[in-house]
Amino acid sequence: MQSQLLAHLFCSFLLIGFIPAISAGDETTAQSWSQWRGPNRDGSISHTKLPESLTEDRLKQIWRVNLSPSYSGPIVSEDKVFVTETVDQKTEVVRALDRKTGKELWKQGWPGSMSVPFFAKANGDWIRATPALDGNRLFVAGIRDVLVCLGANSGKVLWRIDFVKETGADPPAFGFASSPLVVGDAVYVQAGGGFCKVDQQTGKIVWRILEDGGGMSGSAFSSPFFTSLNGVPQIIVQTRTTLASVDPKQGTVYWKQHIPAFRGMNILTPTVIDDSIFTSSYGGGSFLFTSSKNESGWNLEQKWTSKTQAYMSSPNIIDGYLYLHLRNQRFTCLDLKTGVVRWTTTPFGKYWSTITDGEKILALDQKGDLLLIRANPEKFDLIDRRKVADDSWAHIAISGNEILIRDLNHLTLYRWE
Repeated sequence: MQSQLLAHLFCSFLLIGFIPAISAGDETTAQSWSQWRGPNRDGSISHTKLPESLTEDRLKQIWRVNLSPSYSGPIVSEDKVFVTETVDQKTEVVRALDRKTGKELWKQGWPGSMSVPFFAKANGDWIRATPALDGNRLFVAGIRDVLVCLGANSGKVLWRIDFVKETGADPPAFGFASSPLVVGDAVYVQAGGGFCKVDQQTGKIVWRILEDGGGMSGSAFSSPFFTSLNGVPQIIVQTRTTLASVDPKQGTVYWKQHIPAFRGMNILTPTVIDDSIFTSSYGGGSFLFTSSKNESGWNLEQKWTSKTQAYMSSPNIIDGYLYLHLRNQRFTCLDLKTGVVRWTTTPFGKYWSTITDGEKILALDQKGDLLLIRANPEKFDLIDRRKVADDSWAHIAISGNEILIRDLNHLTLYRWE
């Protein structure tokens, strides 16, 4: 009994040591959007309820600023909004704006441009990844495989890593697309043709694993996710071909699972539910795995697979059901236990970013439509719809009762009553 208690306490201390610097329970975080897909990195909010409608008298535009193109989602602190852009197809710029007015507080920039190949070319050659904010440090991933740490209050460059120079990997053909993850005193990035742990204070690479060489076939599209499985802190990492679990301290790989995809298009962020992991790939399908650990090590069991194929959109999990925008531009609902499709809509745009409050889903369609949907496994239950942009690939952000929408040429803040 005593040994069980000690083991439980040990696991608890491990968890405490690896709680992300941005955690859902923090009061300040309740009014911020600090990283890719929000405080929990899962497209969910708990501090407020989504509006009941999207009408102009209910959801009001407060300010709008003109910007050059970007795919990066906005980052929101208590009093600032951080946004990126690629200016004149040659310079990457980060701006800090006053949250109340949209007035520029500072800007910082560096040379950063490249020509992406194939089908990606139609969507532009601009900065892609969403930054991460931890206290007074903003971590920005530039398209040419660089990570820049800026002072959030001043815009001063605190350090910079050029992963191509540091690791010798080929430059990412499609750009640095994976969004940085902050856990404790480290920043984790899928860059340099692998998965890297970076010391937050010094900007030094601590370790690099899951190496794929970068270039055309390597360099991840997906973003890492910090969690605890079977009581053990770990980071779920999806490369172009593989789903893996990694020890945040040592970089040990606990388990790996091949994920089939057309041209390595594993793009969405893996979703963790209890001790299970969901992912879906373009040209592969949808998969739910369950992890377990015993004396012989880690095991991964495939619970189900589905023919449904995601593209870039990451899902929401609500009351045992999974809501996902697909490669064929349709929106679908799956039973999480069985993988059975409950319903599927007619096509929308090419990409959705979605946020849920556990009852409703707010979705920003790539065509610029904002949709308010009731989470209903019986049918697609559209509450309201409103045109708010022209072309939007950046992830929507919510902080308090404010919504920030980044389209290719603007950042707009809306507030609901």
